[in-house]
Amino acid sequence: MDLGIRGRKALVCASSQGLGLACAQALAAEGCEVWLNGRDRTKLEAAAAALRAASGATVHTVAADLDTEAGRAALVAACPEPDILVNNNAGPPPGQLADWDHAAWMRALESNLIAGVMLIRAVLPGMRERGFGRIVNITSAMVKTPHAAMGLSTAARAGLTAVSKALAREAVVDNVTINQLLPERFDTPRQEFMARRLMAEHGITHEAARQRIADTLPARRFGRPEEFGAACAFLCAANSGFMTGQNLQLDGGAYAGLV
Repeated sequence: MDLGIRGRKALVCASSQGLGLACAQALAAEGCEVWLNGRDRTKLEAAAAALRAASGATVHTVAADLDTEAGRAALVAACPEPDILVNNNAGPPPGQLADWDHAAWMRALESNLIAGVMLIRAVLPGMRERGFGRIVNITSAMVKTPHAAMGLSTAARAGLTAVSKALAREAVVDNVTINQLLPERFDTPRQEFMARRLMAEHGITHEAARQRIADTLPARRFGRPEEFGAACAFLCAANSGFMTGQNLQLDGGAYAGLV
């Protein structure tokens, strides 16, 4: 299926690994020109080389920290007129309310609210003027089903969701959409971190830790990154312009609510 975005410019944040890279891979496969971003230049360049080899796409790299104004400015300077923006950033570690002082809250908000909002602020006017734009925010299933241990992430990402919903209602008239992807339990380095945390807490094997995590989902397995990337590409398609302000859950059936 041709999604009609060949030749479009796609700026994908935090994309040297994990779900960000999966989105970049799917967009490159559709013929987009892709900008990868990460803080580790060596890892970033390796990801870009692999992506070029696999897709034949034009792939650029921007080594920058999204949590800083300078990092965000570097990203926008490298790709000032993107047709597609995929907002993504690492989430804060799980914990308890007593663990989270003022500084912890500010770090979470900077990473998972402010970074995304400021990038949308930078690119949205140009998208509207050009008559095409697709913004996809990678948030979390915790936005709709909060867990106490993920309070920092949930609060910050819910804020981004709220701002994006409001902006989506204004931007859609100019064929610019803003949607969220809500992942849970994808087989990425984040889940490896969670598995090793369980191993340390409960004295279990790596395989047992992974299975314990997978068993929290009705699907009884981890999501595959390529499944996530395909959903992102769909939201960026030329014919997806009537779908905006939505939260698409990719969670192996975990969400128990009706709507």
